[in-house]
Amino acid sequence: MPCTLRIVGGASAILLLSVVTAAAQAPRAPAAPQRIEIRAQAIEAFDPRETGQTQFGALRFRGGLVLTSTHREFGGVSAIRMNADGARFVALTDKGYWLRARIVMRDSAPIAIADAEIAPMLGPDGRHVGTRRGWYDTEALADDGGTFYVGIERAHEILRFDYGKDGVRARGQPIPVPPAVKALPHNRGIECLVMPPKGQPLAGTLIAISERGLDPAGNILGFLIGPQAGSFTVKRTDEFDVSDCALTPRGDLLLLERRFSWTRGLAIRIRRVPLARVAPRAVLDGPEVIFADMGYQIDNFEGLAVHRSADGATVLTLISDDNFSALQRTVLLQFTLVGE
Repeated sequence: MPCTLRIVGGASAILLLSVVTAAAQAPRAPAAPQRIEIRAQAIEAFDPRETGQTQFGALRFRGGLVLTSTHREFGGVSAIRMNADGARFVALTDKGYWLRARIVMRDSAPIAIADAEIAPMLGPDGRHVGTRRGWYDTEALADDGGTFYVGIERAHEILRFDYGKDGVRARGQPIPVPPAVKALPHNRGIECLVMPPKGQPLAGTLIAISERGLDPAGNILGFLIGPQAGSFTVKRTDEFDVSDCALTPRGDLLLLERRFSWTRGLAIRIRRVPLARVAPRAVLDGPEVIFADMGYQIDNFEGLAVHRSADGATVLTLISDDNFSALQRTVLLQFTLVGE
């Protein structure tokens, strides 16, 4: 009898262990998006020293907001994409969360944020990408007609999401990337992703640019992933690094760049390069659309999006990454690209 009891007890323990293991390995139900409140303080002037000025380089200031929220996961916004009419946006945070909301407008200026939701980004196993070792620092976002591509900087991965079908419940699937992407420096990986649409050069080929992966000449490494595969570089000048990029409706690549040092402070700029110049072995360079230092209403801008407004204007939306620091801000700015 004692021997029989031990056998039965052992079988029960094995069965219990199997059940626990299976439960641990089973995909969790995707978390529903959580509604959050985002407060917005208006930025009336881009240059506080010249409050009546609206023209800055090739951009005209439309308005801006300083965004805050008590939600613990709000902050660290690293990429943004607007919908076609510019009414809503999808953004992502450093810690692997989707953030989506509606921008409330008055005339042509943003005045508030409404209908905000946040949700964990899911990996191929249905779990939050942050639970996978090293899968954090989600920094880049491309929209290919509802298919989203997300760059995970420190892991040097790019995930593909069927966002148009499943929304924030979509599971990211890793796509093959060139070996040189995997060899990018730690914390200097992919910061920019764009997918040119049909009718534009490189349609169907994903453009990926690193923050500061450098070639022997000191220029920033970029990659073409897809039918027209290859690599190129972005000419690096004045210690600026790439922090995002976007495409204009007429087919220009806008490069958002950032520079920071303890002696020179923070500065940002946007350069403009015709998409037709992006090709294997090319060295990209182009004129500045805007330059701004700490005398202006800037912060650590890491997100850039472009949309066409109802009046036909080409609108740029910038958003900053506060690094979850009390010393930094989440700033959303909008400009019109003059002459488009």
